[in-house]
Amino acid sequence: MKTAPVITAPLAFDADGIPFSARYGDRYHPRHGALAQAAHVFLAGNGLPGRWQGRDRFVILETGFGLGNNFLAAWKAWRADPQRCARLHFISIEKHPLAAHDLQRAHAVSPLPELAAALVRAWPPLTPNLHRLAFDNDRVELLLALGDVAAWLPEIVASVDAFFLDGFAPDRNPAMWQPRVFKALARLAAPGATAATWSAASVVRAGLAAAGFEVHSAPGSGGKREITLARYAPRFTPRRAPSRLAASDAAGERHALIVGAGLAGCAAAWALAGQGWRSTLFDRHASIAAGGSGNPAGIFHGTFNADDGAHARFNRAAALQAAIAIRDAVANHGVRGQVNGLLRLESTLSIDAMKLQAAALGMPPDYVQALDVEDAARLCGLPPTLPAWFYPEGGWVDPAGFAASLLEGAGCNAELRTQTAVAAIRRRRDAWQLLDADGRLLDEAGVVVLANAYDAASLLDDQTLQLQRIRGQITTLALGTPGLRMPRLPVAGNGYVLPPLPDGSALFGATAQVEDLDPRLRADDQRHNLTQLLRLTGSLPTVADSLSTGRVGWRCVAPDRLPLIGGVAEVAAVQPGTRIDQPRFVPRQPGLHLFTALASRGIPSAALGARTLASLISGAPCPLEASLLDAVDAARFVSRGLRRRQAART
Repeated sequence: MKTAPVITAPLAFDADGIPFSARYGDRYHPRHGALAQAAHVFLAGNGLPGRWQGRDRFVILETGFGLGNNFLAAWKAWRADPQRCARLHFISIEKHPLAAHDLQRAHAVSPLPELAAALVRAWPPLTPNLHRLAFDNDRVELLLALGDVAAWLPEIVASVDAFFLDGFAPDRNPAMWQPRVFKALARLAAPGATAATWSAASVVRAGLAAAGFEVHSAPGSGGKREITLARYAPRFTPRRAPSRLAASDAAGERHALIVGAGLAGCAAAWALAGQGWRSTLFDRHASIAAGGSGNPAGIFHGTFNADDGAHARFNRAAALQAAIAIRDAVANHGVRGQVNGLLRLESTLSIDAMKLQAAALGMPPDYVQALDVEDAARLCGLPPTLPAWFYPEGGWVDPAGFAASLLEGAGCNAELRTQTAVAAIRRRRDAWQLLDADGRLLDEAGVVVLANAYDAASLLDDQTLQLQRIRGQITTLALGTPGLRMPRLPVAGNGYVLPPLPDGSALFGATAQVEDLDPRLRADDQRHNLTQLLRLTGSLPTVADSLSTGRVGWRCVAPDRLPLIGGVAEVAAVQPGTRIDQPRFVPRQPGLHLFTALASRGIPSAALGARTLASLISGAPCPLEASLLDAVDAARFVSRGLRRRQAART
């Protein structure tokens, strides 16, 4: 997906005090009120709340978020219904969202003050992403896609039960009502899906009918004679790609076995619990996060690249979700950490070039700012060195504490079994079995998640994963070490240094050695880290090689430096000569999933990666767009290998 800058909509009001769009010359809602329209057209028109009652999950997709009133109305109705579904998912697309201050103004006198205030508090930085906002203890989810509706609909991965077709009138905004939009809606429709819109325009009805919907009229409200309702009734249902098929447990029970209780494994249990699944985690160590997640602290932040490719888009979305989860971990679980910003020094571009690049992509200042040398120095409290990118939502956290908070968040839906090494996995009938080194059965279930870093490749005996181990040594010093100066917030850029830690230590590093398995602290690596510290902070502490302490750990890395998320490929099922252009079409081993290769971005990737994995297992809407889901797909190296072989034959 090619991203474009998000252009906000300035809030205005017409002579009657109704919110108005000067861009489209139209009101956001009719005179009789947004909530009245939402209740009559979108809720009643889709048979709600009746249709969601007694269900585990109900998914609504809206084509124009506007001021958010339809979402608030659906949320209110869900709250008021004692027979409501367990989880309400609301997906909405908005090309021109309101800035946070205008959203607050728009809801200053909202008839739903509690819900409106919660929406304003959760309003994200307006980056061109799929933003996940959660309410009511994660039981209500808003996936907000910022950008053009025609570009975003093919990127949504969901099975939608009801469509709210909202937006400015077809004669004011024809792009929202074109045939390809209706065809894209049909691709997302679940069996029996319904649609409703206040518009009775012939172009709307014809577009719905051509896309496979049975269309009929219904009485309008507030002076409008008719509205349009529809039900999806296609002549045939397209097959879904193998990677998009939800898992089902052989025993009819939503239970997953997770191998590895580091940050990835604990996050997977947390995300699955949010979808009503229970998990059993197995780890060979005596405690969680004792492997690659075992450093005393680590950093997290987004990234910025001029081309805004897959890495920048995934890392941006992941970092924004990480900030939400880490704030909760610090505030509610007592985890050591801060979400008060991070500086990443820029050694290549001038400050003018940095500002031009940020402006070209329309990156908002609450996501990233280009700071000159003086401003960067003032922010971190150290002498000037280089200009920097400032990420306000970045920071640092204790990885093990973060992992523990996620496991606590899973509650009774997660069982932990430490000092239990999984030596092998095998398929028996409809279940996967985990075995110890003596071949004894540890447990079995229909779904297994391998979140055990590099060791996942050993359990699968799969060379297509192409995983590598990267050795990293960090250095820690006492804060009173002569010559040591520490920043007020994390500073990164070919190395990193944290602000003073609560235990009175300084932490910085780190080395990166491919397939180096030496577990010892090495003097050469300490000197390397001290050189990085000098470049980042201008600080040169006086220490002997033997006086420092630190830690050695290994990061699991894929060749393209993106994580592996999703179903494990079943290479033997690929027919010779089969053309597979996208990894989503690679056959999968039913119920077997990967969540590994988080590399040096384990902290920022954990929350979004785990929620993505949980959506693929449970069938919930995916918080990652389709093109990025392909980019992190666990089978992407299989499809790439097939394409290369096909190209060689031709």
